[in-house]
Amino acid sequence: MELSPQRPIELILARNLLSSLSTPAFLASASGEIIFYNEAAGGMLGQRFEETGKMSPEDWTSKFGPLAEDGKPIPLEEQALTIALRANRAGHALYRIRSLSGVERKIETSGLPIVGIDGFQGAMVFFWPVDEATE
Repeated sequence: MELSPQRPIELILARNLLSSLSTPAFLASASGEIIFYNEAAGGMLGQRFEETGKMSPEDWTSKFGPLAEDGKPIPLEEQALTIALRANRAGHALYRIRSLSGVERKIETSGLPIVGIDGFQGAMVFFWPVDEATE
């Protein structure tokens, strides 16, 4: 049996924090992989983290977004929040996401980079709806 590499302690502690919050949030690794999202986020997305598990940036984007005004997913490298976080800065952006049932919501997102003694480890991203959902 091959052991998976140990996650940085900063990501473990961030996951524990997000687990206890009722604000929708997810945790991303330095590579952009979604390694956790909390119950509140699962409620908005229509699927719990325990059902999806870790998701690559491409899987996350194609399944949930964020979406451009034309409904197409915005690639990870073009997302304003990704650019800010990778520069070790906090960021804020307005996006649209799609739940598993197809409901689209406009959301505000705020992200904080997680920087440890070994540098950038990932990010915590908080989000909440800013208008009524549309189908």
